[in-house]
Amino acid sequence: GSPTTGFLKGTGENALGGLFSALAGQAWVDWLFMAGLAGVGLALVLGLGTRIAAGAGTAMLLLMWAAELPLTTNPFMDDHIVYAIVLVGLALAGAGGTLGLGTLPVVRRTPWLR
Repeated sequence: GSPTTGFLKGTGENALGGLFSALAGQAWVDWLFMAGLAGVGLALVLGLGTRIAAGAGTAMLLLMWAAELPLTTNPFMDDHIVYAIVLVGLALAGAGGTLGLGTLPVVRRTPWLR
């Protein structure tokens, strides 16, 4: 199955539904989505490139939030927004430098790897 079909096919009647429903089920969108999820997840778990991962993860979550507009529940405090705030907090706190590969000297010397 396609990971994007189930989520994006139901967005046809939403505010940005035309844009997102056109992307549903396309192979390149599926690969890009799954590679993005894997990359963000691995970077956060390993503590390597947490700033880049937090930025990419926040962008992905905001796009998922936009695909669901207008929301039937609270339009501001959606779970996508909460998780995006958590990712920004992880990046600002330098979470990768506490545990994981972020403690390696080469990572500490290279700003984009933090």
